[in-house]
Amino acid sequence: MEVIFLGTGTSQGVPMIACGCTVCASPDPRNHRTRASIHVEMDGLHIQVDASPEFRLQCLRERIRQLDIFVLTHGHADHIAGMDDLRRFCDLREGTALTVYTTEEGQGRLAAMFPYAMSERPIARGYAAFKPILMPPVLSLPQGTIEATLLPHGALSTIGLVFTERSSGKKFAYYTDCKYLTAEAMTLARGADALVLDGLRPLPHPSHMSIQEAVVAAQRVGARASWLTHLTHLNDHGELDASLPPTIRAAYDGLRLKL
Repeated sequence: MEVIFLGTGTSQGVPMIACGCTVCASPDPRNHRTRASIHVEMDGLHIQVDASPEFRLQCLRERIRQLDIFVLTHGHADHIAGMDDLRRFCDLREGTALTVYTTEEGQGRLAAMFPYAMSERPIARGYAAFKPILMPPVLSLPQGTIEATLLPHGALSTIGLVFTERSSGKKFAYYTDCKYLTAEAMTLARGADALVLDGLRPLPHPSHMSIQEAVVAAQRVGARASWLTHLTHLNDHGELDASLPPTIRAAYDGLRLKL
């Protein structure tokens, strides 16, 4: 299994518009964060989780050339706005709709933003077509399983995901955009080879975990290695990484985990 961090930033990205703070002006490339999403390759199956406004640029940078399944964790702009660029992958699939697993809220946002793509096939070559399906608790595939659990995120719930590759048995949990981990989320993630958690900033936030809250959650899960994502410009990568416990790291754009 391979996990590619296409983006690790928040809705404002880093550098942030009209900001000259030390992080936004930093020459460290790890402080340049596009909006958060990941690409998972599991026994040859390519799964994209969310599509940020920079999705096209992320795909070019990381040479993403295949996409089989798409998961939309929730309908906030920084996770859905790049989905129009999925049109290229519909072309590569010979014009068949791309299956999109999401919540009821995600389905509504998808239909509102991309009404022209709600069909079995694109209206013409070069257009996107989406086949939205409610994400089941367990998605069983020849390559492995994807387990899903709902996570609290302000007024809505996001989808937390746990991938288990059939051939290797490797387990990867991805919990972005959440205020805390439910008991179910904790149970599903236990024994993971890698865990990714929302760790917005040092200060508390009403709908995201702070760095300290994410660290406590990671320690409770006890994965072999944990990574923090969805980071604001209040986090300097080098300083944050150095301050974390040994098994917890700060993620950065372009990071690849081979499990």
